[in-house]
Amino acid sequence: MAALPVHRWRLAPDGYATRRQLRARNLRPGGQEVAAQLERPRRRRGPLVAYLYRIDLASPVRPMTPARWAALAKANAARRICPVCRRDAGYVIPSSLGTCTPCAYPDPDRSEGNT
Repeated sequence: MAALPVHRWRLAPDGYATRRQLRARNLRPGGQEVAAQLERPRRRRGPLVAYLYRIDLASPVRPMTPARWAALAKANAARRICPVCRRDAGYVIPSSLGTCTPCAYPDPDRSEGNT
């Protein structure tokens, strides 16, 4: 395997883009290997690295099908259901809490439970 060409940060040659830059153009790497990398030096740590892909070999982003939209909606809905009280919280449950806010911080003044 040959070594990747390394370029300085913000000095990428024309025709190369990161994954995010490809996505902004409605493209994806499309199975191609990393073509080059950018390195940004830092003082007390290793350099920041960004991988570059060739724009001419990139493929268009696949369109969302109705089945993919439905699967995405189902996955997002599952992230809103509290595992303790089984109610829709109305927001995505934070992974730091693991439950909805009323279950994570019950109100001691209220006599009714959240179960």
